Amino acid sequence: MTISNCSNNYGPYQFPEKLIPLFVTNLMEGKKIPLYGDGMNIRDWLYVEDHAIAIDLVYHQGKDGETYNIGGHNEWTNISLIIQLCKTMDKKLGRVPGESEKLITFVTDRAGHDLRYAIDSTKIQNELGWAPSLQFEEGIEKTVDWYLKHADWLENVSSGAYEKYYEKQYANR
Repeated sequence: MTISNCSNNYGPYQFPEKLIPLFVTNLMEGKKIPLYGDGMNIRDWLYVEDHAIAIDLVYHQGKDGETYNIGGHNEWTNISLIIQLCKTMDKKLGRVPGESEKLITFVTDRAGHDLRYAIDSTKIQNELGWAPSLQFEEGIEKTVDWYLKHADWLENVSSGAYEKYYEKQYANR
């Protein structure tokens, strides 16, 4: 058996309560972007397809009993990430540069919110030869494009329709 731990994932099909899809959705709709604290919390971001490739590699080539950390080598403060996302959205939506940044709204940070999440993925790189294929700027472009092309999916999962479907399919079973 092998174990893997990863940094924050992003990409297609991520539920819209998570930071990146939430902010993409809000920016699409011209809603405020709620950013915790001063925005200086740091996260390492890993594109979901890179994560899937790493899991497959660990499963097939990892040493039994070992743990592998899978990181994106993309540490960003939340405010820097959001500014990059705003720039990407302005470009994709044909907005005046800087328009989306006006939607950033600082909100009270959560109690006990970690300042930094980081992961050292040296072991998987050295032992299995894995490294992420995308830098954040490339991955966020792909992610934004996906969400813009799948606005119907976003609406469906945000509306609660999936809960009604689930209740209908699995009631009294």
